Amino acid sequence: MKKKKSDLLTEVELEFMNELWALGEGTVRDVLARLPDDRNLAYTSAATILRILEQKEFVTSRKEGKSHVYIPTLARDTYQSRTLRDLSMKLFDDTPASLVARLLSDEELTEEALGQIRALVDRRLKNDTG
Repeated sequence: MKKKKSDLLTEVELEFMNELWALGEGTVRDVLARLPDDRNLAYTSAATILRILEQKEFVTSRKEGKSHVYIPTLARDTYQSRTLRDLSMKLFDDTPASLVARLLSDEELTEEALGQIRALVDRRLKNDTG
């Protein structure tokens, strides 16, 4: 059985993609410079992670001098949507209302955040009904 190319990122891959999305594009050193100081990741490890992201087709690269510049091929919002769909299917029986209900039951949610969510729902309902 042929192994399916994963549509989701591992935790460390997502960490690197978040930095590339913020940068727009970058070299191994650019990405390393954005990671927290206590991360202590070796240059070779970082280069390997970026090569894996390229093999998985999440990034592409071009050569500039001796460096490779990595460019995301996947938009952050596209990945967010894909991840949410996956989460909804696996954890919430593909029922978006269950996912939202769990989110709304979070004690940490402020009134401000709830107001923003209500405004988004209202806007979506208006747009869908004309």
